[in-house]
Amino acid sequence: MAKQKTIITCAVTGAIHTPTMSDNLPITHNEIAEQAIAAAEAGASILHLHTRDQVDGRPSVAPNDYSGILSRVKQSTNAVLNITTGGAPTMRIEERIQAALHFSPEMCSLNMGSMNFAFHALADRYDTWKYDWEREYIAGSEANIFRNTFADIKQAATALAGHDIKFEHECYDVGHLYNLKHCMEIGLFKAPVFLQFVFGVLGGIGAEVENLIFMKRTADRLFGTDYRWSVLGAGAAQMPLATTASQMGGNVRVGLEDSLFISRGQLATSNAQQVTKIRRIIEDLGCEVATPDEARDMLDLKGGDKVAF
Repeated sequence: MAKQKTIITCAVTGAIHTPTMSDNLPITHNEIAEQAIAAAEAGASILHLHTRDQVDGRPSVAPNDYSGILSRVKQSTNAVLNITTGGAPTMRIEERIQAALHFSPEMCSLNMGSMNFAFHALADRYDTWKYDWEREYIAGSEANIFRNTFADIKQAATALAGHDIKFEHECYDVGHLYNLKHCMEIGLFKAPVFLQFVFGVLGGIGAEVENLIFMKRTADRLFGTDYRWSVLGAGAAQMPLATTASQMGGNVRVGLEDSLFISRGQLATSNAQQVTKIRRIIEDLGCEVATPDEARDMLDLKGGDKVAF
């Protein structure tokens, strides 16, 4: 039996890393679009997109901050565009779903449980900051809860139900898989589902291979064969866990949202550099990378002609 092809998702900018942390982190709309296009050209079939305020680079979920990015990337690539509904951990669900409602993308992310989402340790790594908001935002995560209650999940699912959007269900711990199963049992989501296992965020499950195996076995019990899955390893876990997942039959996610580095101590020059690296690893190990249209078939997406941008 031929091996299933591997979908590479690239998460281009995110909402955790800030402008001070790397000059290569895309901040402006133009930078985000350019890096997204380059990542697609390097082999990413899905582009997971956040956006930022153009004055100081802070996370934004405003549709106006997405419009230029989405239209430009769509015109330049065939990649699947996946809009976040996670936004930033400080934002409420009402804000976070606005862009998906406005643009009706093929995919959007959806976090499957509330959690401590802590990255405050990063605040002590920098003596000076480009913008005043950065240090307080980073340090403040020690006291924040990233709210994704069952009511929040229901609100997002109900509001977006008429848009035929495929959810990327982000699961930061094993309990989030059970949360998703419950939501399916009450009719919020239908199989087949697409799971993104997230490892290495402080407050979520640790970035060990044993935990990857545990999450996969739990998903097998809960969802049988009626799901597809991908792995996101935060920080230094990015490439090792992506490599392991690809050899287990899973899909992978890389990008500067999840790690600013290409190897130990070396900042990545771009998102495309990370995509190129994981693609080379996947292909050197005897697997093939899925094209955007193959990813659409694998995930049963509505198609790029049915979006509102």
